[in-house]
Amino acid sequence: MSKVIFQTEVIDLGEQVDAFFEEGMFVLFGENVPDTLKDFCYFINTKDVDGTIRQGDRLVIDGSEFLITAVGDIAQSNLEALGHLTVVFSGAKEAGLPGSICVEAKPMPKLVEGSKISIVEG
Repeated sequence: MSKVIFQTEVIDLGEQVDAFFEEGMFVLFGENVPDTLKDFCYFINTKDVDGTIRQGDRLVIDGSEFLITAVGDIAQSNLEALGHLTVVFSGAKEAGLPGSICVEAKPMPKLVEGSKISIVEG
């Protein structure tokens, strides 16, 4: 059984989340969402992060697994402090945004209210 580092659920979504869907990315936010980002975010319950997110871990969305290929410098601290994480489905080996993680380049699942998201050790 793999250790779960982070687990949450989507509780609400901004009005324009589909804008990022086309680009193969989504933005999670727990609390203190900047007004400029509000419409583009999926809102989650802020939960503790139990461990360090690393390349090779897996992102699980409603039962579908995606290999994490890169972790930005501040992705972990943003997730811990704000419940904020940007997930990019690019397969990149370097995170283009410091607050993002990249996962393998597979079609991005459609997140809905109640979607379960977790990060598990590789």
